[in-house]
Amino acid sequence: MLGRCEIGVKGQESKIGRLEFSTSHLLNFTTSIFHNLSVLHGEQNYHEKPMEKLGLIAGNGRFPILFAKGARDNKVPIIAVGIEGETSPEIEQYVEKLHWVGVAQIGKLIKIFKQEHISKAVMAGGLTKTNMFSSLRNLRFLPDLRTINLWYRNVKKRDDHSLLGAVADELLKDGIELQNSTLYVPQLLAQKGTLTKKQPTEKEMEDIRFGWPIAKEIARLGVGQCVVIKEKVVLSVEALEGTDETIRRGGSLGKTEIVVIKVSKQIFDPRFDIPTVGLETIKTLKESSASVLALEAEKTLILDVQETINAADDAHIAIVGL
Repeated sequence: MLGRCEIGVKGQESKIGRLEFSTSHLLNFTTSIFHNLSVLHGEQNYHEKPMEKLGLIAGNGRFPILFAKGARDNKVPIIAVGIEGETSPEIEQYVEKLHWVGVAQIGKLIKIFKQEHISKAVMAGGLTKTNMFSSLRNLRFLPDLRTINLWYRNVKKRDDHSLLGAVADELLKDGIELQNSTLYVPQLLAQKGTLTKKQPTEKEMEDIRFGWPIAKEIARLGVGQCVVIKEKVVLSVEALEGTDETIRRGGSLGKTEIVVIKVSKQIFDPRFDIPTVGLETIKTLKESSASVLALEAEKTLILDVQETINAADDAHIAIVGL
C-alpha cells in the first residue's frame, strides 16, 4: 500500500512537492528511532550503575591509605575496618565508612562486612607482631569466640602465611572473598633494574648474589623475609622483630656499607603479606649506614614510590629490583 503526502501551492498541485512512501518504510523508520533511544537509555543506565562496595581490612602503615586512595580514584566505594591501636585514623578521609575492631575480633569484622553487604575484601597493612608476647596481651587483644576457635582449631602453624590463610578461609565461609591487595595500586610494585641514581658496585652485587638464596630460604621456612649482608657475611636475619630492627641490628655489626635484601615467600600469595618498603625503610637504612637495598621485583611494594626513590638518592643508597 502506498501513502501519499501532497505539498503544493494553494489551488495547485506541485509535482515536485509530492512525496510517496510505503507504510512499511514508515514503520521501519519509527521502529529504528525507538530502538536507538532504548539503546541510549540503556547505556546511560549502565554508566550510572553504582560500583560494588569493597571491604578493606586496614592494618598499620601507609599501605591501607594508599590502597584506599587508589580505589577512590577508580570510583570504588570502600568500607574499611580499622584495627584499634594499629590503623591510622587518616584513612577515614578516603573511605565511605570506617568501622573499628580489636586485633583479635574476627567475628565482629565478619559481622560488619555482612551488615554492609560486602562479598569481596582486601587486606592491607601489617600488625605489630611483638605485641603477641606483651604482658598485657590478653587485655589488649580481647579475642572473640570466633577468633579463639580459629586460633586453637584451625591454625596448625603460627607463621604469617598460615595465620592469614586461615583468616581468608574464615572469611570465605561467610561468602567474603579476599582479593589481590595490589588491585588498585599495581604501580607500587617494584620494577626490575636499578631504580636510583646510585648503581650497586660489583662488590655489592657479589653480596646480593651471596645473600639472595639465604633470604629466599628463610622466607620459605617462614622465619622472615630480610637479611643483612657485608662482605659475604650474614650480619642479621629477620624474625618476629620486623625489617627495620633487622636492619638496625645488621648496621650495628657491619658499621658501614651494609647490603639489605628483602624477598617474598616461596608460595607468593598477593592477597596478603606482600613485602613492603617505604620512606621509613630508607630512614632506617640511612641511620644504619646501608649502601644498597635489593628487592624482589614485581613481588615487593614500594610505598610512595617516587618520594622513596628520591629519599634513597639523597642518602646515596642504591635500590635495585631483581
